[in-house]
Amino acid sequence: MTFDLWGEQAHDDPLPILARMRAEAPVVRLFDPHQEAPEWMVTRYDDVVELLRDNRFSKDKRKLPDKAKDMYFRVSELDALDKHMLFSDPPEHTRLRSLVAKAFTPRRIRDLRPMIVESARRLLEPVRSRGEADVLEVFAFALPITVLAELMGVPVEDQDRFQGWTKTLAAPPDFDSLRRMAVEFHDYLVAFVDRRRREPTDDLTSALIEAEESGDTLDVVELISMLFLLIAAGYETTGNLIGNAVWALLSHPDQLERLRGTPALLESAVEEVLRFAPPVKNTIGAYPLSDVEFGGQVIPAGEKVVASLLSANHDPSRFADPGRFDITRAADKHLAFGLGSHFCLGAQLARLEAAVAIEALLREFPKLALADEPTRWKAGVFVHGRTKVGVTW
Repeated sequence: MTFDLWGEQAHDDPLPILARMRAEAPVVRLFDPHQEAPEWMVTRYDDVVELLRDNRFSKDKRKLPDKAKDMYFRVSELDALDKHMLFSDPPEHTRLRSLVAKAFTPRRIRDLRPMIVESARRLLEPVRSRGEADVLEVFAFALPITVLAELMGVPVEDQDRFQGWTKTLAAPPDFDSLRRMAVEFHDYLVAFVDRRRREPTDDLTSALIEAEESGDTLDVVELISMLFLLIAAGYETTGNLIGNAVWALLSHPDQLERLRGTPALLESAVEEVLRFAPPVKNTIGAYPLSDVEFGGQVIPAGEKVVASLLSANHDPSRFADPGRFDITRAADKHLAFGLGSHFCLGAQLARLEAAVAIEALLREFPKLALADEPTRWKAGVFVHGRTKVGVTW
């Protein structure tokens, strides 16, 4: 069966395609034209939950047969950056997450709030007199890169390079661009970590260097990989979350007015955005190490399996009237941050940044409205965000 998740219709609105997949082929083998390889897609909420908890599927590419490695991991330059939690299984995943959690604490995240509030104010100040702007360009992506720079102790002047690298990672135009990005990013992080070892400060990087669990610490490759993951996962996704929030609220004026009238709904509004327009539409690949029966299909060893978080969040068996954007909805069971052992470590930081961003925009621009111009969903198999969110005030 053919379901084109890479064509023009998917850029305009992928939800009808995903609804048909849930109904007709909830676990289906597709062909990714960009990777030129097969990809199994799981679309129903209950199946996605089962997949995310199923330990028959591995995230560790080092365990895969050579044929699968050659098919799905063609950019060897990324090997020096992938010794992190996202590409590991227990017990290695448990060890890495425990060490990172020592540094990435709830208190460290809470302490960032005043800086995030001030950064949002400072970013919005120079555009106030313009009357119109693309939220993605002037605010949504500038805020998370500023926060990451502060959190990790990275000089603010390097944020433009980070933006370029993470954009390439999220939607690589070709394999050569991905290779160049990997080499440049790796070389930067090696020098940065070396500097932090010699000159420790009160930032996350220094805390990761010092993190210890039962006499164990992160080695150099693990440390560089973890910093790469935090930047790559925390920038593009949070930028899209803020952009999606602005787009969703302004596209539904009744919900916007409800939020303006009841500011206490802010946290609930963020959760509904995460369900309705999650910034990550698909999980990264998981791979059976032997033939596996799942959802009535036999998935051959080494073939990539992906869960559609976007589809699961719009499954009517779990969410009543899922196409309705409702900021009063109890959307706490959404899967925007994944589930289980790989649940997003930065979920609370992303929620905080989104809440601060929405609050700042609504306070500073009482007449905020969408510009009358066409916009679509970005290309790419991982992130889910608009190509542009033009606004006027």
